[in-house]
Amino acid sequence: MASKGRPYRTVNVEGWEVLVGRGDEDNDHLTFDVAQPHDLWLHVAGGTPGSHVVLRNPEKGEVPRPVIERAAELAAWYSKPRGAPRGLVELARYKSVKVKPTAPAGDGGGSDGGGAD
Repeated sequence: MASKGRPYRTVNVEGWEVLVGRGDEDNDHLTFDVAQPHDLWLHVAGGTPGSHVVLRNPEKGEVPRPVIERAAELAAWYSKPRGAPRGLVELARYKSVKVKPTAPAGDGGGSDGGGAD
């Protein structure tokens, strides 16, 4: 993950770029300034705050299900307990993907999902 100094982590999933917000304000920047309309946006459900995850889709094509599931796993991994109001969004439409929280490759993972980027 070559994303030091950016307000988001960058993870490559089978050639697809997945961006993971680092904090509340960074989530806003990622969602409203970086993401494009054809990108997929993911977040954990159930009112649990967590990182915003953007799955880049520059070709505007069909994203393979395993790539979506891996991006969803990262969204689950970088979730956190209920907290700050910044970074809050309201969903107009969505589809659910049920996955197990899984750390990015090379991240031993801690209770906050942190590690070297």
